[in-house]
Amino acid sequence: MERPISRYPIPEVATLPEDLRLRIEAVQEKAGFVPNVFLTLAHRPDELRAFMDYHDALILRPSGITKGEKEMIIVATSAANQCLYCVVAHGAILRIYEKAPQLADQLAANWRKADITPRQRAMLAFAMKVSREAERVEEEDFAALEEHGFTREDAWDIGAISAFFGMSNRLANMTSMRPNDEFYLMGRIPRTK
Repeated sequence: MERPISRYPIPEVATLPEDLRLRIEAVQEKAGFVPNVFLTLAHRPDELRAFMDYHDALILRPSGITKGEKEMIIVATSAANQCLYCVVAHGAILRIYEKAPQLADQLAANWRKADITPRQRAMLAFAMKVSREAERVEEEDFAALEEHGFTREDAWDIGAISAFFGMSNRLANMTSMRPNDEFYLMGRIPRTK
């Protein structure tokens, strides 16, 4: 039985504005499939464009936080927000970046017990506070990050990623976005090359 990927209609990629179509086709060429997030959010092309632009501004910018650490933030906060799509999709990306097949599952189940460094634990503590209790963020939270070598700009990155994916998690849950089957197996067995 074919399961829908969203509660909302999914437009054909070919019918999207050219800039979005080209971006989605580029992802498809690299990944070998179109992530369902693009298909789901394409229901509203202007919002998809803004989503992709902000995502790229946060995730692709140079930072004191590695690509893998950014994915750690996404997986841990998405798990706290019970977002199946983001845990599965970004868990796959995390496994690939870190070459650590168990890490995404550890972070999704209990980030405090995951095989991460004290620096990464401080990073995730801050991310989780922004995600779950942003109104309680205080100067001490920044000081805790600084003890591990994070700058104020790094703190902004951690907080912004957490906040952006809070929005993304809520959209994914509201639309009942289903993860692509391909994500479940990605990065489970580390490449030897």
